[in-house]
Amino acid sequence: MENFTYHRPASAADAAAAIKSAKDGKFLSGGQTLIPAMKQGLAAPSDIIDLGGLKNSGVSVGATVVIKAGTTHADVAGDAGLKKAIPGLAALAGGIGDPHVRHKGTIGGSVANNDPAADYPAACLGLGATIHTAGRKIAAGDFFTGMFSTALQDGEMISAIEFPVPKKCGYAKFPNPASLYAMVGVFVAQLADGSARVAVTGAGPGVFRVPEMEAALSKNFSAEALNGVAVPAKGLNSDLHASAAYRAHLITVMAKRAVEAAK
Repeated sequence: MENFTYHRPASAADAAAAIKSAKDGKFLSGGQTLIPAMKQGLAAPSDIIDLGGLKNSGVSVGATVVIKAGTTHADVAGDAGLKKAIPGLAALAGGIGDPHVRHKGTIGGSVANNDPAADYPAACLGLGATIHTAGRKIAAGDFFTGMFSTALQDGEMISAIEFPVPKKCGYAKFPNPASLYAMVGVFVAQLADGSARVAVTGAGPGVFRVPEMEAALSKNFSAEALNGVAVPAKGLNSDLHASAAYRAHLITVMAKRAVEAAK
C-alpha cells in the first residue's frame, strides 16, 4: 500500500473541498472494496476522504423509502420499517457478504462502486430508484453506465437513494461460494401500477433489465409466467466459475425463485 493523506471531514461541503484539492483523491465509505484494492496495489490514491465523519446514515419510510448513503448493509437488512415496506430489499441486504462486510460496507459505497456482481444495483434498477447527490437526482436507469462506471462526476458523491414502494418484490441469487458476490442475481418487482421490472446482476458486464420477463410478469406475476422465457447467452460473462450459457440458464431459474420469494 502506497502512502496517502487521510482526511475525515465533518460536512459534505468539507468532503467536496477535500476531494477537489486532492491530486488523485478517493472517497472512503465502508472501505470494503477500496481498502483491499489498495492492499493489492490496484489503487494508489493520493488522498483518502473518509465519509464516516458525516454521520449520514438511516432509513426513512414514507410514500417512498429513502436510505442515506452511509447506512450499512446490516442496518438496511435490520430496519423494521423497510422490512414492511420493501421486504425484498431488506432480504437482499441481509445476503451481502459476511457479517463483517455487512457491518462495515455501506449502500452508498456499493452503488457508487457499481461492481458488476454487486447486489444493490439490481435492486436500484429493479425498483426504479433515484440516486441523490448534493446537486441532482439521477434515475437508476441513467446512473449505471458500465462495469465499475456510473454517471457520477469527478468529486460528486451519493447522499441518499430513494426507492418507490412496490406492491411486492423479491431477490434471488446464485452466489460465488468464496466471495458471496452474485454469479447471477435477479431482482423482480411488481410496481404500484401492476407493471413488472426485472433486473439482473452478476451475469454480464453490468446490471441490466430483461424486457421479455417484464412483459410476461406484467400480465401474470407468477413463476409459471416465466416458463419458456429465456435470456440469450451472447454477451454474458464466461469465466472459470460459469459459462455464459450456464449464466443464461441461471437467470431464468433465479427470476422464478425471486418471484416465488416476492412479498
